[in-house]
Amino acid sequence: MISARFLPLLAGTLLATTAPALASAPAAPIATATPAAKAAGIQRIDPTFWWVGMKNPKLQLLVHGPGIASSTATLKAYEGVTLDGVQKLESPNYLLLNLTISPAAKPGKLQLEFKGDKKQTYSYELRQRTTPGDKSKVQGLTQQDFIYFLMPDRFSNGDPKNDYFKDMRAPKVARDSMYARHGGDLKGIENHFDYLKSLGATAIWMTPVTENDMPKASYHGYALTDYYNTDRRYGTLQEYKQFVDRAHQNGLKVVHDVVLNHMGSKNYLFLDQPAKDWFNQWPKFTRSNYNSSALNDPYGSELDRSLYNRGWFDTTMPDVNQSNPLVATYLIQNFLWWVEYTGLDAYRIDTYPYSDPKFLMHWGQALNEEFPNLFKFGEAWVGSTAQQAFFARNIFQPVDGFKSNLESVFDFQSQGAIHDALRGDNGNMNRLYEALQGDWMYEDASRNVTFLDNHDMSRFYSVIGEDFAKYKMGVAWLLTTRGIPQLYYGTEVLMKNFSNPDGLVREDFPGGFAGDQKNYFTAAGRTGQAGEAFTYLSTLANYRKTHPVVATGKLMQFIPQDGVYTYFRYNDQGQAVMVMLNGSKDEKTVDGARFAERTNGFSSGTEITTGATLGSLSSFKIPARTAWVVELKK
Repeated sequence: MISARFLPLLAGTLLATTAPALASAPAAPIATATPAAKAAGIQRIDPTFWWVGMKNPKLQLLVHGPGIASSTATLKAYEGVTLDGVQKLESPNYLLLNLTISPAAKPGKLQLEFKGDKKQTYSYELRQRTTPGDKSKVQGLTQQDFIYFLMPDRFSNGDPKNDYFKDMRAPKVARDSMYARHGGDLKGIENHFDYLKSLGATAIWMTPVTENDMPKASYHGYALTDYYNTDRRYGTLQEYKQFVDRAHQNGLKVVHDVVLNHMGSKNYLFLDQPAKDWFNQWPKFTRSNYNSSALNDPYGSELDRSLYNRGWFDTTMPDVNQSNPLVATYLIQNFLWWVEYTGLDAYRIDTYPYSDPKFLMHWGQALNEEFPNLFKFGEAWVGSTAQQAFFARNIFQPVDGFKSNLESVFDFQSQGAIHDALRGDNGNMNRLYEALQGDWMYEDASRNVTFLDNHDMSRFYSVIGEDFAKYKMGVAWLLTTRGIPQLYYGTEVLMKNFSNPDGLVREDFPGGFAGDQKNYFTAAGRTGQAGEAFTYLSTLANYRKTHPVVATGKLMQFIPQDGVYTYFRYNDQGQAVMVMLNGSKDEKTVDGARFAERTNGFSSGTEITTGATLGSLSSFKIPARTAWVVELKK
């Protein structure tokens, strides 16, 4: 059962959302109103369906329709299900129905009746829960995974039939505009599962696939307009479920990108607000100060804390009031719904620290209790290791009652360190060492997600001056340091640009669209250094996949000397890999005796990307701007 401390939030207040009746409706079976209900104006009931067998028996349905609050709602007798109460909201267009679904309940159709000027009925589906018993679903992520991050709209167009919907606010594809839709979709990604597997990826993270029916820049997905539907331009809800299933069949896990603290201004919940207190209200538009330091600054002001957590992320992204229990449970139930319906493996949480801290604790706890295998990692783009650790499971005491239960965060500190290490003629290798030295603050820093760049920042290859030697050093570090590595699409073929504006780092993947002059999905199309980059990265990624010592082994690092940073991955089975990075513009001679505590018992080594043999471990001559990944031999 759900823990006692969480019951007060959930009991009698759970709610959720459903897909709207659009011209191209999802193929998945959903709860349907009878003709009488439709005629009377019930527009939707959220969630669209639910399951028997959930650990928390409480379910609250959000009914939306013109004047529905004036109706009296009843539930036709159904064994194991009771209607505990009905709640009105500020708006006359909403009703909340509080249900209890006991373990004795069976799958079937609940008959809900609404009596007002006219009698209305609604058939609501209960399904049998399958996720806990199906080991192919909700696998989570571990250090052995390698995440490939892509923007569906910019990756590949596999189904041109979903390029145009005249009833959407941005109906057309316009590849010549960086802010318009370009036509990529779920089918396009699925067509290239083999490409991802050949690269060595084990998990796919896509920017949000939920509906984003906004008039401008809807391609990125972070201003969602329907919590319970996919964006039809990517595929239907049923097609997304099939996508997850087929990814699993291909040995690929799926990461679902979510936004907790804001929505799009064209979301029906904002256009027809259940109540004013569902959103953070200000006398005039007030933007967040974007500074998480306000949350745990012992000298901070209440104003700064309020601006950070309650200010809007942007003018078109209303900030939801997660301190309202109805809003909190609405969100919690929605994210339970997506996992149970699709069997996805992980959540990536956008702008994680911006949410209400107490809500974050409740949200994480509810997901952990229903789906213990689900992995969750948050975007905490902050300025220090301590602040980053604050938002993950850590060794700190609670601050104002907040103690994070999030397994993992993006490691922006090590990402900044690899950039500093590779900038200029003689980069600062000490930054790489220091970025990991602070790992003592985490419960388990090996769960952190490491990366070189993403969709919000300049591409790695441009940052390092398009220096291919440095590129290989960065890739070697990414795939051998502790944590779960994430690669932004196109990095493997040297895609480049600076994020000024950000559309320049969100360009189409060459070969994913009809008429592309280059096709980097094929070996023949990856000519020159693009092909060399792919080969180098895939060699390391596939080695990592077949040699767990690199992914899950212990890590020992040595303080950099003379521009050379050396660390080891090793395990109790006597396996060891040495990684040596020379960030200097000159060749360096390194005394191997310094590493004796890790090299004792080994006599030689093989550099895995070149096959070169190191015949002695007593001394090394490592060329300028070179990365060695050396499997040690006895």
